[in-house]
Amino acid sequence: MMMKPLGSAVHEMEETIERIIRDAPLFGGGKGITYGPVSGGISNENWRVQSEDGGDWFVKVPGNGTEMFIDREAAMDASRKAAAAGLGPRVHDDLAHRGVEINDFLPDRRASTNSDFLDLGNCRAAIGAYRTMHGLPELGLTKTIFDMIDEHAGQIATLGGRKYREDSWLMLNTQLAKEAIEASGYDMVPSFNDPMPGNFMIAEDGSIMLIDYEYCSMNDRCYDLGIWFGEMFFTPDRELELIEEYFGEVRPEIVSRITVHKALADVKWALWSMVQLKISRLEFDFHKYGMWKKMRARSIMEDPDWALHLARL
Repeated sequence: MMMKPLGSAVHEMEETIERIIRDAPLFGGGKGITYGPVSGGISNENWRVQSEDGGDWFVKVPGNGTEMFIDREAAMDASRKAAAAGLGPRVHDDLAHRGVEINDFLPDRRASTNSDFLDLGNCRAAIGAYRTMHGLPELGLTKTIFDMIDEHAGQIATLGGRKYREDSWLMLNTQLAKEAIEASGYDMVPSFNDPMPGNFMIAEDGSIMLIDYEYCSMNDRCYDLGIWFGEMFFTPDRELELIEEYFGEVRPEIVSRITVHKALADVKWALWSMVQLKISRLEFDFHKYGMWKKMRARSIMEDPDWALHLARL
């Protein structure tokens, strides 16, 4: 990572982080400060900021338009509770009122990749992190997967965004899933909701911390596990191993509940991608991302077992 001194900004995003460095009391007005971009995020503008006396921080600048679906106050609440539990890094409150989140950088940890979760030990460490997450004090924001999907559908309509050819079919199956889940009841816990591999910070000893709590909410436990299973492309056998690791047993209704939530998660992120196409200034192929999410949701909803999964909930 190439670090730059304050005053060397050459484009709008660097000008933004330089203003933040000058305004945040933590950085002492910017004297002896350097900064550089942190890659991997697809919502915000992420930076590493260092001081000549050894200070090392991660700074998250809210991405353009993200206020449409991220409650920054709720995100800070989740970040603080996770930090207090040792699950996430320390949070600094400088500029929190502007939506800027500053954490201690984790130099002794690295962002994981999908390949890390080919290892069952790493998967079990992540299950431990989820147990801690789900045991946090109640969060101030409640947002189910259906709230998220409705939110994005409304945003697409407001922005005049693109719709998938299968939009009506996807929404019909989403409604069927909602009716089935509401009939069986929610299992609400503090949920992470955003298990991109880079949000799992792994140390040499195999321990895992979580970062990026901006999508957190009170949500169904099986959604949190289902979206992670989907994000990691686990095989059916690995999913069964991890269900047993988390719940202590494998029951058909748990498998079905997680499978249904996997599909719903892909619907949510497919719609989210269409919103991002209208508002984001990041260089990322949101169209491609949304299309493969949509296709994977279809692969579950079109399966002959979809009706059986809904009936089991």
